[in-house]
Amino acid sequence: MVLGYKPTDYDFATDAEPQQVMKIFRSVIPTGIKHGTVTVIFKEHHFEVTTFRVEGTYSNARHPDEIHFTPDLFEDLKRRDFTINSMAVHLADGSLVDPHEGRKDLKQKLVRAIGRPKERFREDGLRLLRACRFAAQLEFTIEEHTHQAMTDTVQTITQVSAERIRDELLKMLSAEQPSIGLRIMEETGLLRLILPELANCRGIEQGGFHSFDVLDHSLLSCDGAPRNNLIVRIAALLHDIGKATTIQSDPETGVSFHRHEQDSEEMCHEILKRLKFSKEEERKVCHLIAHHMFNYQPEWSDGAVRRFISRAGRENLSELFDLRIADQYGMHGIRPRHDSLTHFRDRIQSVLSQDNALSIKDLAVNGHILAEEAGIPKGPDMGVVLEHLLETVMDDPSLNTKEKLPAIARSFYATYMKEEKD
Repeated sequence: MVLGYKPTDYDFATDAEPQQVMKIFRSVIPTGIKHGTVTVIFKEHHFEVTTFRVEGTYSNARHPDEIHFTPDLFEDLKRRDFTINSMAVHLADGSLVDPHEGRKDLKQKLVRAIGRPKERFREDGLRLLRACRFAAQLEFTIEEHTHQAMTDTVQTITQVSAERIRDELLKMLSAEQPSIGLRIMEETGLLRLILPELANCRGIEQGGFHSFDVLDHSLLSCDGAPRNNLIVRIAALLHDIGKATTIQSDPETGVSFHRHEQDSEEMCHEILKRLKFSKEEERKVCHLIAHHMFNYQPEWSDGAVRRFISRAGRENLSELFDLRIADQYGMHGIRPRHDSLTHFRDRIQSVLSQDNALSIKDLAVNGHILAEEAGIPKGPDMGVVLEHLLETVMDDPSLNTKEKLPAIARSFYATYMKEEKD
């Protein structure tokens, strides 16, 4: 509100204890009653209401060992992490309570820890990542002593659960420029602890059309991906991490990263498992990374376009193009023209409009028909024959009929497979 943004939710603090709050309202959920928090449901809205509290020591760098309720708002605000998060507004008159000069730091665009920064970060290691996230979301810088304290206490992040780290990273990736927070993560050592595969890309020079090393290219690519699509943003951030393991240097041809997309995909699987992403999120991100190195040429035949669609998956094409655009942005940090991609999109739409076979399920025959009419044994051989038929009709869609495919299958099996078995 101080910055002029429209709030998306409201949290309430009160000297009333949870049991008193639960008596006042008809519908209350004891969501965190142990820590003084309940959720009031009022006219279909959910409001968190927390009793003023003082916290004890944090022996696990996550939760306070004990809490005590207090009637003093100022004592409650002292336990917050950053000055910009330690403000409150009186509902009666709208006056601002700002004991730690949070409004001043907002004007100076600073993220500053309250009190002794090292103590704040040792209390909860996630605050290290929250500082980076706030800097990215608000496009602020980290106050000098706070930044140094983050570096000095960086190991506390190792005591934070993967799920909490993942959720904070996703909030950062939703910012206009995630690179702001990611660069602070690198400066403080957080990046090496959370995403060492990405940190290893620092100093990997690319040459050619690239203006940046692999790490800066990856950060800019992340900025260049659609803000409202976290799958593409994650893919853009991690799409080139395999370059650190595949780099080869030749005095004549320069550096190369042959098949780096394969290493990137494998490493991405491990990262997303480690951070507890869902299997579906992991599958989507890794699939985009595996196929991001397409090199369309106008002379491609329609069959080549159909094969590309088949490999990439029709449902992934839009996101794959967004990833390519982000990748191109990351080369120089400017938005290039996309004439080649536009032409490729048009070719794809033209091919799709023809409604030809792009997968085995699109064939005019199935395994049952081929077993009966062409004598193809069911099992692994059937899969090989069906793949051959798909390749055949991609080159010549007119062959995709119930009359023609069994004969083609019979000939292929007799010529290339049956003889090997005999």
